[in-house]
Amino acid sequence: MSYQKELYVAELAVQRATLLTQKVFHEKAKGTLSKDDKSPVTKGDFGAQALIIQAIRKNFPNDEIVAEEEASELREDKALSAEIWGLVKDIKLEDAESDSLLGGPLPSEEAMLDIIDQGKSAGGPKGRIWALDPIDGTKGFLRGGQYAVCLGLIEDGDVKVGAIGCPNLPVDDAAQLSADIGGQQTDNSGKGVLFAAVKGAGATSRPLSNGALTPSKSISMRPVPDISHAVFCEGVEAGHSSQGDNAAVAQRLGITSPSVRLDSQAKYCSIARGAGDIYLRLPVRQDYQEKIWDHAAGDIIVREAGGQVTDIHGKPLDFSKGRTLAANKGVVAAPKAIQDQVIDAVQVVLKLK
Repeated sequence: MSYQKELYVAELAVQRATLLTQKVFHEKAKGTLSKDDKSPVTKGDFGAQALIIQAIRKNFPNDEIVAEEEASELREDKALSAEIWGLVKDIKLEDAESDSLLGGPLPSEEAMLDIIDQGKSAGGPKGRIWALDPIDGTKGFLRGGQYAVCLGLIEDGDVKVGAIGCPNLPVDDAAQLSADIGGQQTDNSGKGVLFAAVKGAGATSRPLSNGALTPSKSISMRPVPDISHAVFCEGVEAGHSSQGDNAAVAQRLGITSPSVRLDSQAKYCSIARGAGDIYLRLPVRQDYQEKIWDHAAGDIIVREAGGQVTDIHGKPLDFSKGRTLAANKGVVAAPKAIQDQVIDAVQVVLKLK
């Protein structure tokens, strides 16, 4: 299978959802709720999830969906639900053909809530399962920094398609990561990128638009002849990755430049196009399991750009275990040529060898 239709629908659906997230991004009140695990969720998360699931349902009605959000709290909070519905019903791509492929406007607020709730698949080793994170990096989104809209198609446990919209990354693939990239993103000009990949067909980037897809170009990780000059990325939130361990790994590799901290799968996208080189997400506690929606799309984009993505033991990420990466601990992504060196340093720092 070529997965061309899946790729096209995924890219358009992510692009349409980013239009909604950008609207919320520039509002002062983002309609924030706190989930059971204390992580925040906003109007943008719910609205983007509704739009993307609608597109999947229209085109691939039999596929399953593993998505981060569900609508029970919205059913209690009528005012917030109405606000989100106000956003969702007005979002459309300026290209009518593209918009109608995604299902056009939803008929009602109740239909929106029902659609949000269609992301409750348990995942697993069989069948076609879409992994959706409507806003990855919600804390970055709330802070005015980096965030991403992420969608991946997993078939029989193997990621086949990935699409990620990064509204606040520079369009220029050659733009190097700067220390302030994770901070306030107030200016929209020259920003907004849609990254995508299909297994076996390479990875691409294109500028985000309000209508049809813009022309794409292929992206690849850059060679790293001297690992001490590598640029490495990590999350902003200390609760997501052990920043002390990350720093010790960098030191062991002889990397002296400070790590670049940014939220979301924008890190995967940045190293895939050669703006950075290494992404580490080292375990903060033994019992933590990574969620598949936080990694599926980024995993395929980096691998198709010539990189490797593994856990701290050097094992590929296993998306067949349900809603989490239960068989893996942590994430290490780097160009193939230096992956073993990075893993070695990680294992020494974590006292695994």
